[in-house]
Amino acid sequence: MTEREEQILACIRHSIAERGQGSTMVEIGAAVGLRSKGTVAYHLRNLQERGVLVHGGRGWRSYRPAR
Repeated sequence: MTEREEQILACIRHSIAERGQGSTMVEIGAAVGLRSKGTVAYHLRNLQERGVLVHGGRGWRSYRPAR
């Protein structure tokens, strides 16, 4: 896993712990220094393909850590 992907995963975990739901792509991008939602989506898909994230619904906030 890349450093950026670790930052994204930490951002999602923090958001779930604080608010009970995942972050939006804009929130994730702002937290890790990415301006493109496409780049955030790319990293989220990579994490999902590796089994690190589970997409449990239709929206971006529905990503959850698998472990």
